[in-house]
Amino acid sequence: MQTARLFSKEELLKVDDAVRVAEEIVNNFYKMSSGQWLKNRYDIKTAKDLAVHEYVDGPFAQVVKYEGRKKDVSLGSSSFSLYKVCLQDIAILSIVEKTDRLLLEPFLLYILIHELVHVVRFSKFKQRYENKNEADVTLEEERKVHQLTHSILKPVSVRGLSKVFEFYKDWRKEPGT
Repeated sequence: MQTARLFSKEELLKVDDAVRVAEEIVNNFYKMSSGQWLKNRYDIKTAKDLAVHEYVDGPFAQVVKYEGRKKDVSLGSSSFSLYKVCLQDIAILSIVEKTDRLLLEPFLLYILIHELVHVVRFSKFKQRYENKNEADVTLEEERKVHQLTHSILKPVSVRGLSKVFEFYKDWRKEPGT
């Protein structure tokens, strides 16, 4: 059994590729112009760049909301929401290593699309961000975002994605079924 570890240099390249693809897929799904997409202020970070309070036990990632403000501007009217997608390297790598045929690349793609859907929903006020971290998001909202993530990725051909869909299948079921 391996000890807990962070993404290696090679794995960080896979994260970077997955981020690029996820942004393009989500942008196309929501049919947002590049100007609209840039207004959704967010950042994606891996464990090595997270603050202590951005680590969570359990989820593979979380979205944390911050209030941003332009430099040298003190008025509250100039503030904006900044969402930070916090990837949890240890949790991601651990589940990939212990789950048969679960590949890192499609798993990262699913996680990133899932988190970007949260960012879009928060920024478009389809879901209010009132929680301290994603662990507090309602099960109903999580189910909805998993269903959207599946719908977004279903037409995409990515090797190993069917195993990821299988991994998350219970999140797409209605409660009690």
